[in-house]
Amino acid sequence: MKKVSENKSFGGLQTIWQHASDICACDMRFAVYTPPAIVNGTAAGNVPVLWWLSGLTCTEENFIFKSGFQQHAARHNLMVVAPDTSPRGTDHPGEHDAYDFGSGAGFYVNATQSPWSRNYNMYSYVTEELPDVVFNGIGGADRERQGIFGHSMGGHGALVIALRERRVYKSLSAFSPIVAPTQVPWGQKAFKGYLGDDDHLWREYDATELIKSGHFFAGDILIDQGTADEFLDDQLKPHLLGQACQEVDQELTLRMQDGYDHSYYFIASFIADHMDHHAMALGA
Repeated sequence: MKKVSENKSFGGLQTIWQHASDICACDMRFAVYTPPAIVNGTAAGNVPVLWWLSGLTCTEENFIFKSGFQQHAARHNLMVVAPDTSPRGTDHPGEHDAYDFGSGAGFYVNATQSPWSRNYNMYSYVTEELPDVVFNGIGGADRERQGIFGHSMGGHGALVIALRERRVYKSLSAFSPIVAPTQVPWGQKAFKGYLGDDDHLWREYDATELIKSGHFFAGDILIDQGTADEFLDDQLKPHLLGQACQEVDQELTLRMQDGYDHSYYFIASFIADHMDHHAMALGA
């Protein structure tokens, strides 16, 4: 594992790391914010950790540069980890041809179709390999107090991972998530390419379908969605998740924020609320 960069921020450290991933069969990067209590050695024990999953076209850098989360992570003494959104440097045919498939668009699935299945295993990378790297290689994070959140494609990933791995994650939120990828163009394109024509497998990566099939999250799911989001009606469709949660009594706070779009200006406007939501659930 190699440290790419390190910057002090609000008393903590914002770092970027690179390591050789076995699951993705390539070098991967991830960002870590280590809060002041760990940096200064004043923590009574390990601190809670939040996993942030970014959206289409993003890398590990977008969230740490644009959201302003560090001041709130420092306030609550939360470690925050942000992986890249897809494998890099694999150069499969057509991998870089579109913004919504291939490079920068891993969709947090384990691909079953060639050639993607060799590298595009972001679900297992986020849930298995990266946690081992962070807990064993970085240190300071509490395995028993983990939360997950994300934006757009990353919001989809956070919802699916938390529903499928609900014993691991104690807090969950999302900004502008793709809540029903089997029903929208972004998800249909990605799933067909990565997973083939198996509709059953598609549903395993669809938060709305998971809720309908009996998966649940033991706590409140916080979602913020801008009403001026250019992708709201065609790609995001938060009402579908809202209906599914209502039918099975899954606790959900869905906030439609008037006039906000899909950008990081929106995320920065409400990131404090999300950090507070996670801190409360994780006992920070």
